[in-house]
Amino acid sequence: MTVIQNYINGEWCVVDSSEYLDVINPATTEILAKVPLSPVSEVGRAVQFASQAFKTWRRTPASDRVQPLFRLKALLDEHFEDIAQTITLECGKTLAESKGEMRRAIENVEVACGIPILMQGYNSEDIAKGIDEMMIRQPLGVTAMITPFNFPGMIPFWFVPYAIACGNTCLIKPSERVPLTMQKLFHLFEQAGFPQGVVNLVNGAKVVVDAILDHPTVRSISFVGSTPVAKYVYSRAATNGKRAQCQGGAKNPVIVLPDADIAMTTKIMADSAFGCAGQRCLAASIAITIGTAKETFTDAIAETARSRTVGFGLEEGTQMGPVITAQSKDRIEGLIQKGADEGATVLVDGRQPKIAHYERGYFVRPTILQNVDPDGEIARTEIFGPVLSLIHLETIDEAIALINGGQYGNMACLFTSSGAAARKFRYEAEAGNIGINIGVAAPMAFFPFSGWKESFFGDLHGQGHQAIEFFTQTKVVIERWQDWTRQF
Repeated sequence: MTVIQNYINGEWCVVDSSEYLDVINPATTEILAKVPLSPVSEVGRAVQFASQAFKTWRRTPASDRVQPLFRLKALLDEHFEDIAQTITLECGKTLAESKGEMRRAIENVEVACGIPILMQGYNSEDIAKGIDEMMIRQPLGVTAMITPFNFPGMIPFWFVPYAIACGNTCLIKPSERVPLTMQKLFHLFEQAGFPQGVVNLVNGAKVVVDAILDHPTVRSISFVGSTPVAKYVYSRAATNGKRAQCQGGAKNPVIVLPDADIAMTTKIMADSAFGCAGQRCLAASIAITIGTAKETFTDAIAETARSRTVGFGLEEGTQMGPVITAQSKDRIEGLIQKGADEGATVLVDGRQPKIAHYERGYFVRPTILQNVDPDGEIARTEIFGPVLSLIHLETIDEAIALINGGQYGNMACLFTSSGAAARKFRYEAEAGNIGINIGVAAPMAFFPFSGWKESFFGDLHGQGHQAIEFFTQTKVVIERWQDWTRQF
């Protein structure tokens, strides 16, 4: 049985822990490994070495700091298939989805390699007679990342490449449900040649999170998870004087207008709602049909949901895998029943499926709830599973009002052939990521992964220029020099 280790100061460490959790393949329920719930002392040790490493790493020229990132990018390409398979084994998504996840991770490494330009400041001469002023960017110090189960390969790379390229050192706490991916990635960090203490890995649960949030030397927190936990992390980090970027939950609505290409819309919407078993922070969860789109889209999406192939993600032809745990399965099925209790029709029921050869797996088939009450609990609750709710309204104005009245603001999408409708929607919809004829509006690595309202707590998001701003602090220098030439 594989026992997960920590990685501190360039060394793999067996953790002296009194408690371990099983790492389970959610499709087969096979135990893949055991992960230790590290004690607080492991956090202190990692931060101590990261703080020591920072003194040298911050003085390393930016052009030298990116050299290990170039090597890391090559290693990620070389081990691409193996890492993708590991994601599928412990997370449950299909192999194609795991490969897509790692492509996005690699994109962030590529962007961070541009740090010699991205981190530049600016200056002005003669702000007053003989006085010049400049703004420079300097690293923060020790930074920490607390990452979720649903994208164990990609989400850490929203933060880590930028943090270390800017001259910071890092402590990463992956989800205890999916620690194997980060084990493999840290072996690649090691091969890439980062100096000791620059990147550190501590496994654990809430005790480790709290220790990170309370440690006075940790300067910043990057977090992705549910909204209640994001609020907790953000408030505790702020109380301790840390800057924080905390991505929370979502309830991503999609409007389908009568002039939409229904065949294209149906395919894209099915991939959005049911891809990664709905365990995506950008998964479409509410489809709002307008006018005559109700009949054509409803029939098409129902047929697509019924015909989706569900199974083990490493098997060819599988279109959707399991959810992450038995508890998640029970919660999702309970919310489906909640929708029915509120008056919705369970048009396609994915509860308690029988998946051949994987009867013990944590599977929920694609589910569609029709005529969902816009004011009901199910229309507001993040299900985080393969469940699409259908709501019908008469106008796009009503739909936008419904979207803007929600507590979340991660993503909103529109399917239409009208440029005027698209412009109105992108202008008025209150969400940080907008899709037009797109089902998963996931920004490329050179754009920020945005989020509004209770989907994000903080000011600067992950990825791109905002990541550079988050992982640096600005220093303004105003200089006046005596004109020594007058002496000669």
